[in-house]
Amino acid sequence: MKKTLIGTGFALTLMLSPLQQAFAEEPTKGELRQFDTVAHRGAAGYAPENTIAAFDKAVEMKADYIELDVQRSKDGELVIIHDTTVDRTTDGTGRVGDQTFEELRNLDAGSFKGEQFAGEKIPSFDEVLDRYHGKVGILIEMKSPELYPGIEEDVAQELKERHLDKPQNNKIILQSFNFESMKKMDTLLPEVPIGVLTSSKLEVTDSALQEFATYADYFNPSYGLVTKDLVDKVHNLGMEIQSWTVRSHDAAQFLIDMEVDGIITDYPDYVDPRN
Repeated sequence: MKKTLIGTGFALTLMLSPLQQAFAEEPTKGELRQFDTVAHRGAAGYAPENTIAAFDKAVEMKADYIELDVQRSKDGELVIIHDTTVDRTTDGTGRVGDQTFEELRNLDAGSFKGEQFAGEKIPSFDEVLDRYHGKVGILIEMKSPELYPGIEEDVAQELKERHLDKPQNNKIILQSFNFESMKKMDTLLPEVPIGVLTSSKLEVTDSALQEFATYADYFNPSYGLVTKDLVDKVHNLGMEIQSWTVRSHDAAQFLIDMEVDGIITDYPDYVDPRN
């Protein structure tokens, strides 16, 4: 698995900006820290979230993964949007699941970020898979799957049709706040890595982590929950840890210091000195 390398030596340090030098200073004895840069809803700091513009920007910025949110239209099409309503990120109103795919596609999903993005569309899941698989890793969040009975089978079918149910180098990962949905996905797609999301202190206990480790490969908490002790516990249970959502250099540096496996960020350049 390709990962960003931090601490690559004196010659590289000379070429970096002062901020990037700070990222590259440690460790100093030839060891390399490694982590994945995950572009949250694409490079959402620079382009409208969960759109082709944001995903293209993430690829341009050399992200290891794009992260996206999957929901379902009224007529059964899998679509990429974060909120369960369209109000915040489009010029429409109402719940995603109450609108047909054609109605969703007719919305402007870019202007909220800037007029230069006017006309960006809500992408379909198959469109994103076809455009990016093999080019960048894809971290797929099942957004509120309890609202869409059977969506797990729908997502599994799309992945199987593209032979992505046996991903190379973990380049397809599924995650959700809904743990029952992730247990189901683990059954449907046993070779696809599974992640659990949480922002709750109740879910970082030893017993909770041990339960997650029975079906999950990734434990992905909000960065406010991250400690070195938690990272060590997750690793000792055989899971990796990716944390979210980084929107500052300080937050990025904190997670680097904690030695997480992935940093989920709106700004890929905040964590990747190649930008």
